[in-house]
Amino acid sequence: ASPGAVSIIAEISVQLQFDPRIYQQHNHHDDTDQSVELNTTSVLANYATEAGEAHVRVVDLRSDTLTKPTQEMRRAMFEAEVGDDVYGEDPTVNALEKKAAAMLNKEGGLFLPSATMSNLVALMSHCKERGCEAIAGDSSHMFLFEQGGAAQMCTLPNKTDGTFDLDLMESKVRSGNDSLHEPITSLICVENTHNVCGGKVLPLDWLDELSLEDTVKLVSVVSLILPSWTPQLGTRARGLGIPIHMDGARLFNAAVYLKLPAARLVRDCASVSICISKGLGAPVGALLLGNKDFIQRARRVRKVLGGGMRQAGVLAAAGLVALDKMVDRLELDHRRAADIAKGNIKHNYLTIVTLNSAKFTVDLNNHQTNILFININSNNITNHNFCRRLATVLDQDPAPVVVKLSPWRKTGVRLVTYHEVTDEDTAAAINKLLLVMRELQ
Repeated sequence: ASPGAVSIIAEISVQLQFDPRIYQQHNHHDDTDQSVELNTTSVLANYATEAGEAHVRVVDLRSDTLTKPTQEMRRAMFEAEVGDDVYGEDPTVNALEKKAAAMLNKEGGLFLPSATMSNLVALMSHCKERGCEAIAGDSSHMFLFEQGGAAQMCTLPNKTDGTFDLDLMESKVRSGNDSLHEPITSLICVENTHNVCGGKVLPLDWLDELSLEDTVKLVSVVSLILPSWTPQLGTRARGLGIPIHMDGARLFNAAVYLKLPAARLVRDCASVSICISKGLGAPVGALLLGNKDFIQRARRVRKVLGGGMRQAGVLAAAGLVALDKMVDRLELDHRRAADIAKGNIKHNYLTIVTLNSAKFTVDLNNHQTNILFININSNNITNHNFCRRLATVLDQDPAPVVVKLSPWRKTGVRLVTYHEVTDEDTAAAINKLLLVMRELQ
């Protein structure tokens, strides 16, 4: 290292109270300093680059929330026509809400700061009074990662494909008629794609609803061909008189995977929330879609939660570009995540499975979209230590590459691809993954 680079690194290390030599002793860390180390790695890499050292490639695969707005989005934001959205007078927000509603074949839309708020607004709008209850999977984002904003939630075990048992769901429905002590089931929540299940796309036949007329016509025929045929989610929800809400934070990933319009996937949902700041690349925002009466109720709930953003057209402008330009390209994100798991002959990529390791495995058969889990099958390797080593550049590394992944539960890591992750980044990430896996074998 040049004297200039050493002095700069030493100076920033003192400011951060961090010893760069810790990089050489990655097994000595405890789990509490993970975020500090990952952030400091990036800082030191940037300083070393400025000092004339070899460029450190940072491939950050922790989440698709890391996306930054495209140049086209930035121009649209700069030029956006704005008004007061709480009064319904921001033309760019109105255009975004109208466009999203049309794409999903819903009557109306509502722009919100985040998908977490969008889901909460949906719950509060459907479950309009005290004593209401919503049903959701026990691995759903709404249940696990949104701080229990909807306190009354009945959970069902999620299957590995993101679904849950519909017979069990029906058995959990409570009308409130039988007992004053029970809540009233007022909503069924599903998630598509399903984050915790590895970016799984909900099976369309599970979601589908057959109209009453079609059901009558088909029962006699289908029951002869498929004696075990049972009505699916939409049919059952309609029969129970309970609306479905879809947490569609990555709905367009599911639509691209199935090669179907997104509207087809939400046909039987009374409401759907979509996020525009994940794979679609906008800096901020989500949309809640449903019929006009529902959206009117949701607008009131948004107000009480502090979600009215006034001149929000500056943000909505990026959302319009996202819906226009970023949906079809999601297929590239899916392909790059698959490359990491399965390899790619065209791009001459190696793959995790070529290592043939019992300690590091991926579920090749069930990978579908831009989320990939790597399982660590070893008592001697923690996911935190694995992530630290990936985020560390040692002298003996063949290339200066930092790869950032998210420790996931106790025995795995998660990686997520998005539009700023290039083919070159993918190749660099694969090489670093294979390097570290071989070291830790």
